[in-house]
Amino acid sequence: QELPETVLLKFFRPENTPVPARPTPEQLSNLIKTSLHYPESFNHSFHQKSLCLVPVTLLLSNCSQAVVDVMIDLRHKPTSSEALEVHGSFTWLGQTQYKLQLKGQEVYSLQLKACFVHTGVYNLGTPRVFAKLVDQVTLFETSQQNSMPALIIINNI
Repeated sequence: QELPETVLLKFFRPENTPVPARPTPEQLSNLIKTSLHYPESFNHSFHQKSLCLVPVTLLLSNCSQAVVDVMIDLRHKPTSSEALEVHGSFTWLGQTQYKLQLKGQEVYSLQLKACFVHTGVYNLGTPRVFAKLVDQVTLFETSQQNSMPALIIINNI
């Protein structure tokens, strides 16, 4: 009597099968890293010119490999009275909202102008940055983590 031939079964899966993973809210809030570049202090003669304009560079870095839609809103003002007492108020000149698209790992430099009418210490860290993956179907972009306060000293000369 002959024994039936044993056949080994092989299970395999293609190596490059994409696994659709939904990014976590924490991952979505860290898509874009922002940094502000500006002078630590700025000297201005308010007697000669009442408006003091300071150039500020907002650097946006896409930390992901994916294409990301970015929205920058400069209209945000600190609402707490404590923030106003400590830092005072200033205005961003020009366009107040920007929409752009950053490729994976792309760094984008946005030139801004801050306008001051008094001497003092100000927090330039008011721009709000929102981002979402381009292929993600959502109505709202995720707010990006804000960095530390960006303090500037405006002096009268």
